[in-house]
Amino acid sequence: MGYIEGIDRHQVVLFPEALDDYVAADSTVRVIDEFVRGLDMVGLGFERAVPAAEGRPGYDPRALLGLYIYGYLNRTRSSRRLEAETHRNLEVIWLMRKLRPDHKTIAEFRRIHSKALKQVTRSFLMLCGELELLDGTLVLIDGTKVRALNSLDRNYTAGRTTRLIRQVEASIAKYLAELDRQDRQEAGSRGPTDPELPRKLEALRARQKELQAIQEQIERTGEQVSLSDPDSRRMKVRGSVEVCYNAQIAVDSKHALIVAHAVTNEENDQKQLAPMALAAQETLGVEHLEVAADSGYHSPVQIARCEAAGVIPYVPEPLTSNNVKAGLFTKEDFTYCEARDAYQCPAGQWLEHRSQSRHRSGRLLDYYSNPLACRGCPMRQQCTRDRYARRIIRRPEEAQVMAVRERLAKRPELMRRRKAMVEHPFGTLKRGMEMGHFLLRGLDGVSGEFSLSVLAYDLKRAIKLLGVECLLEALRRRREQAERALAFA
Repeated sequence: MGYIEGIDRHQVVLFPEALDDYVAADSTVRVIDEFVRGLDMVGLGFERAVPAAEGRPGYDPRALLGLYIYGYLNRTRSSRRLEAETHRNLEVIWLMRKLRPDHKTIAEFRRIHSKALKQVTRSFLMLCGELELLDGTLVLIDGTKVRALNSLDRNYTAGRTTRLIRQVEASIAKYLAELDRQDRQEAGSRGPTDPELPRKLEALRARQKELQAIQEQIERTGEQVSLSDPDSRRMKVRGSVEVCYNAQIAVDSKHALIVAHAVTNEENDQKQLAPMALAAQETLGVEHLEVAADSGYHSPVQIARCEAAGVIPYVPEPLTSNNVKAGLFTKEDFTYCEARDAYQCPAGQWLEHRSQSRHRSGRLLDYYSNPLACRGCPMRQQCTRDRYARRIIRRPEEAQVMAVRERLAKRPELMRRRKAMVEHPFGTLKRGMEMGHFLLRGLDGVSGEFSLSVLAYDLKRAIKLLGVECLLEALRRRREQAERALAFA
């Protein structure tokens, strides 16, 4: 029977007459092209949005933006690989109209447009809102660590730097002792000496100076030092340690579209609840919003900030009390009476307000205790190991924290829904789109890179929900309306 035969490579083939015939009518690249054509590049803050009157003509920022969106949508983030695609990929050739910028031009465009790229993502979300793809009532927040362009060997903490300095000093002392021994050998004319020792010693002293300079910087700033990417930080990732950034997203509950995103170098999520919730609220344009996050986001200060802005948070409290491990009563076992301003303990005694002090964060903390009642309490061994009395600390945001606890008790299913919905986008970004590491350095650079990933994800999700034809029609209608409005202006 034989095999399926291909054509003769030397046979003359009649290709389509128009470049447009190479791209299917329902191709995703047509959506990308229509989307970037309708953007206000001047308003978004892109350079060369208006072509220069003199000098060598540059590339239209729409072309380079479209190239990057296509690349991130198809797991091609490298500027060199994108340059290669402009030579061999028919969809990219169609999108770029046969333009072939070099990889330096492509990379520079991404590097300098970090803020503009975030605005592009927001512009697409406005379209999603017009198409009723967003609910705007409940947002789910989560974060993940994304590897930075900095190895562990080039990251220094105070402890590691001190340890390395001691090792170098020990090696220097060893080599100095060896040099003394060689000097004695030369004096007695016994055996050969090692001519490389002075050079090795010089290298060690140079390394010592380098480490001492790093140690001084750590003591001055109080932060760890990363040499390749100064903004990156050493973070815990699934039981190991890597140099990373902390990427944050807020996902709308209707169709899991990402409505807010950010990149920080904070090692945990405790300060991210309010910034992410308020960013989502602003993007959705709503006065009231519910947000759900895991226990890593629990912070009384952040909860109070959310509620002051009309955002209702659902964040479980982490079990960090040492009393839980010791089998003692926790703060939750004490009942607060607002009218009396006192806590009632499990034994029925009242812990009155005793003092107030200022925390290092600047907040005033109230302290409640009853030493006389604790002294003869039969439940003392179940309550405290303190030699004087059990003490309860009340924070200024205690009422808000209690309200969050009560809300969660009424809606326990919300945490399961949060996990099922908000962790899926990270799986798509890190596995499906190969966003497991950043290619750029610095907070500005990685923020722009993450914005491209989020835009690609939202675009992919919208196409899945509506289809290419429906989304194309909406984009064309929107662009035509903008053109008419500009003509009448």
